[in-house]
Amino acid sequence: MRRHIWRNGVDLRRRLYEILEHGTIGDRTGLIVGRFIVALIVTNLVTMTLDSVPALQAQYGPLFIAVELLSLVVFTIEYALRVWVAAEHAPHRHSSERKARWEFVSSPLGVIDLLAVLPFWLALVLPGDLRVVLVFRIVRFLKLARYSPAMRSLLDALYSERRALFGCFVILLGATLLAASVMHVVEGHAQPDKFGTIPEAMWWAIVTLGTIGYGDVVPVTVLGRIVASVTIFVGLIMVALPIGIVATAFADEVHRRDFVVTWGMVARVPLFAELQATDIADIMRLLRAQQLEAGDVIAKRGEPAHSMYFVAAGEVEIELKHERVRLGAGHFFGEIAVLRRARRSATIIALTRTSLLVLDAHDLHVLMEREPRIAEHIHEVARSRLGGDVVTRKGDLVVEELEEAETIQRSTSSHSRL
Repeated sequence: MRRHIWRNGVDLRRRLYEILEHGTIGDRTGLIVGRFIVALIVTNLVTMTLDSVPALQAQYGPLFIAVELLSLVVFTIEYALRVWVAAEHAPHRHSSERKARWEFVSSPLGVIDLLAVLPFWLALVLPGDLRVVLVFRIVRFLKLARYSPAMRSLLDALYSERRALFGCFVILLGATLLAASVMHVVEGHAQPDKFGTIPEAMWWAIVTLGTIGYGDVVPVTVLGRIVASVTIFVGLIMVALPIGIVATAFADEVHRRDFVVTWGMVARVPLFAELQATDIADIMRLLRAQQLEAGDVIAKRGEPAHSMYFVAAGEVEIELKHERVRLGAGHFFGEIAVLRRARRSATIIALTRTSLLVLDAHDLHVLMEREPRIAEHIHEVARSRLGGDVVTRKGDLVVEELEEAETIQRSTSSHSRL
């Protein structure tokens, strides 16, 4: 009995981990929970901003308090569940539960989750003059990093270039000190109240190098204006330098993430699964992007099939004769279309705004002619799965392409019933 309860607890923990961490492609429960938390974060930030307006606070104060209390309860429950399921995280599965939970609590995302709730509980028991800790609710904005790939990519880019950015800061500090020292010597006698000391002159240097130029402190001598002109040009360079570093690192991070995702999709296709890394990279170069709106028909049953598709984002529906199957991001279909003269086995429609990666049969055959090793492997796998003759007029779908999606659908349905 005790062992049965323990097994049920482990299964529940694993299921909660999949929901919170989007562990399964196409898991609608995880998608709904993720969107709810994102919506709650945005709502919380909006109410925080509006609550600072006295007129709105007087009129909608109770509503703002209700949103805050709801957010506090939800984020607290979310944090407690994330601590509990931390042992299901792949890198920690071979560690003790206590160590896995400590790894999560001490991680950057764990600290953000804690700061999003702990100050608010402390504010309920601390004296009134210490309720300034409520300013920590702005930390909740950082929780979006868990749900936004773009924000995660930006944070990763900043972290990877931290040494270069620190170098820019050191150079800027040196340029500020140099500009302030020179301006102190040049303008100190003309404006002793503004450039009489180097610390006083540093305010002018900071706003000038930052290209802000408030105008509250300006040189009046000819030599001082020359120094100011040079400082302005240096300031433009100093601003452009970190921007260029961050922009390049961000673009590289996005491309690297897209490359990894695309690699994973291509490597999952049975025809390409055992290929070498260089071969998969060659196939990836053949992919072209295609954007579709909800309701667009990707292919119709009976049409000639000449390409296979990878779902990079969105959702599509395959209309078979006796059933309908939905495929989400990470799935593929039409695998056999790149090998044989086939016709579409089903009609495929985009259910949402969808991004596809398309592999054309002609492009793949050109690659196979150029690389006999790739051709030999693909034909060997095709023969083992389809029989001796792969050049037939049968349909373009293989049952394996749909089995995973159907398994996910059944799993999702069973969990929703539970």
